Amino acid sequence: MTRVFIAGHKGMVGSALVRRLASEPGIELLTRERSQLDLTSQSAVGAFLTSEKPDIAIIAAAKVGGIHANSTYPADFLHENLAIASSAIHGAWGARVGRLLFLGSSCIYPKHAPQPMTEDCLLTGPLEPTNEAYAIAKIAGLKLCQYYRRQHGALFHSAMPTNLYGPGDNYHPRNSHVLPALIRRFHEAREAGTPEVVAWGSGAPRREFLHVDDLADACAFLLGQDNPPDWINVGTGTDVTIRELTEIVAEVTGYKGRITWDASMPDGTPRKLLDVSRLSALGWRARIPLREGVASTYRSFLEEKASGALRA
Repeated sequence: MTRVFIAGHKGMVGSALVRRLASEPGIELLTRERSQLDLTSQSAVGAFLTSEKPDIAIIAAAKVGGIHANSTYPADFLHENLAIASSAIHGAWGARVGRLLFLGSSCIYPKHAPQPMTEDCLLTGPLEPTNEAYAIAKIAGLKLCQYYRRQHGALFHSAMPTNLYGPGDNYHPRNSHVLPALIRRFHEAREAGTPEVVAWGSGAPRREFLHVDDLADACAFLLGQDNPPDWINVGTGTDVTIRELTEIVAEVTGYKGRITWDASMPDGTPRKLLDVSRLSALGWRARIPLREGVASTYRSFLEEKASGALRA
C-alpha cells in the first residue's frame, strides 16, 4: 500500500487530487484538517511526516487569490506560501519521504516572457507586479525541490499549472480569480434581472484555463514517471481572451443583459499561455474543453450554493 499525503486536501486542487487518487488501487490517502496540522510550522510538519511516514507527499496547499487579493495583501501571500513550501519540503526530506510533488503556478514566469512560455524562461525577466509576492514564494518552493534533489538525491519535483477552475473554487466577490468571479457576477445579475454587467479591464488579455480535474490527472501521471523533470508546465496549450471567456460565462449562466468594460481597472499580464510540449512528449494531454468545463463548474457552483458549502 502506497501512502500519499495531500497537503491542502480541502482546497480546490486538493479536493480534485482526493477524487482522482481515491479510486487508484493500492493508494492510501493521508490528510489533515488545518486545525489538526499547521502547514506553516516547520516543527509541526516535520513531526507529522516523521510520525506518519508517507511514501509520497503532494503539496497542494497555498494561500491563493486574484489580482485584488494579491495586490492588497502581498506580505501575507509571500510569508504564508514561503512558510508552507519550506516546512513541507524540508520536513519531507528530514522524514525521508520517498517522493514529493510541489504545485506551483504559471505566474512564476516573467510578465513579458515569450509566448507560449517554456520552462526555460524562468527567472529571465521581471514578474507581473500584481502577483509578484505569490510568484516569488512559488519560485522558492520549486527551487527548493530542485536543490534538495540535486544535493540530497531526493525525488522532489514540481508541476506548474496554468489558471485553474472547477468544483470547490473560491467565489469571493473581490478576492477570487477571474473565472469564478465572473460566474458569481453573472449568476447574481441573472437572478436579479440586472440589465448590465461591468467587467474589469479591456477584455483583451489572453488566458489559458485548465479544469482542476485535468490537473489532478496530470499529477497522477507525473507521479508515475521514473525520472520527471525538475519542473514541468501543465496546461491545455490553448488560450482565449478575457472577453471571450466572459461571453462563455454569460451564455452558460443564462445572462441576457449587456456587458460593458471598465478599462480603468487593471488587466494584469497581457498573455499567459504555457508551452506544454514537454508534458505532451511524455504522453499526457488535457481532456476537458473550456465551455464544457465552465458549464460543469457552474453546476457545481449551484450545488455548493444550495448546500451552503460555497466558498465565498
